[in-house]
Amino acid sequence: MAAMDPTLSPFIDRIRAAAASGTPLRFRGGGTKDFFGESLQGELLETAPLAGITSYEPSELVVTVRAGTPLAELEAVLAEKGQCLPFEPPHYGGAAGSEATVGGMVAAGLSGPARATVGAVRDYVLGLSMINGRAEPLTFGGQVMKNVAGYDVSRLMCGSLGTLGLITEVSLKVLPVAPAEATLRFDMDEATAIRRLNQWAGQPLPLNASSWVVDAGQPVLYLRLRGAVAAVQAACERMLREAGGERVDSPATTADWTAARDLRLPWFSDGFARGQDLWRLSVPQVAPPLGVGDTLIDWLGAQRWVWADAGDAQAAQRLRAAAAAAGGHATLFIANQPASTGATARFDALKPPLDRIHRELKREFDPAGIFNPGRLVAQA
Repeated sequence: MAAMDPTLSPFIDRIRAAAASGTPLRFRGGGTKDFFGESLQGELLETAPLAGITSYEPSELVVTVRAGTPLAELEAVLAEKGQCLPFEPPHYGGAAGSEATVGGMVAAGLSGPARATVGAVRDYVLGLSMINGRAEPLTFGGQVMKNVAGYDVSRLMCGSLGTLGLITEVSLKVLPVAPAEATLRFDMDEATAIRRLNQWAGQPLPLNASSWVVDAGQPVLYLRLRGAVAAVQAACERMLREAGGERVDSPATTADWTAARDLRLPWFSDGFARGQDLWRLSVPQVAPPLGVGDTLIDWLGAQRWVWADAGDAQAAQRLRAAAAAAGGHATLFIANQPASTGATARFDALKPPLDRIHRELKREFDPAGIFNPGRLVAQA
């Protein structure tokens, strides 16, 4: 039996003592996702000591990295070998000098512009080590794709926001950087953009990411292609011939996609400056325009960002109703004003069967209920 990693001992001792005393704990890497979810409660347990890449096999497209490792550090190491995390995890910005971490990336379960075409964080998690609420170090999955013989607990941790356990190490599948990339720009209204995106998505084209927004008063669709050089070139020629538009590759365009990933485009900055709340509506790609106001659309139509007045309960109700009518759900992604806190739940309420499963999983992994209480479900 392999010896336990001695760097885990302080975390195990802290969790054991907290469980015995009923003291809530709040896990944090870089704090860049503190805005996401319900209230932050509990004594802070920093993951910074759990840092470093423990294994990297470029030829196998697998990397194992500790949870407190800065995400930027991991991406830099992968880039040296011409590889990447294709789901483009957002970095966002925390307190001055803070950085997004690998553990936070998995715990938040958030993905960037390419999510609709390459998959989400959970699709790239091969294995995971964690400490549960009984202070037990556990390992699930492994370092190959077909390694799950029972419950896929590794992926269960994606998006759990630290409510099930402390992630200590993650094994991830990585991919080579695409040899070619292009960005196309089309002057196109919202309905036409959604129709075109779904038409192109059903064809063998190297689509990677999209963004529709009203830019300086003009509705515009931006579309990013990635793949083999010949495939990207042929797709550009075909799509420009079918729908007009232009190719707009440049360093500035590359920076814009990174800004889209981290919610730093002018559209986002303007809304934050107005003091509004940012909502994320997840709907089927084919959903028509929702008629809910100022909107930015990405993920080939599956993700709709919308601004609403801070703390406006009626606006929240309208957004949730519009998302539900389209077959999706709505999330209060960033509450920009104190008035928003408590005015409405961040997440849609789960249906009773799913809610029961969530609560039973929580009890099994965290019987004392000390991990990030109130982060996923607001507490009275």
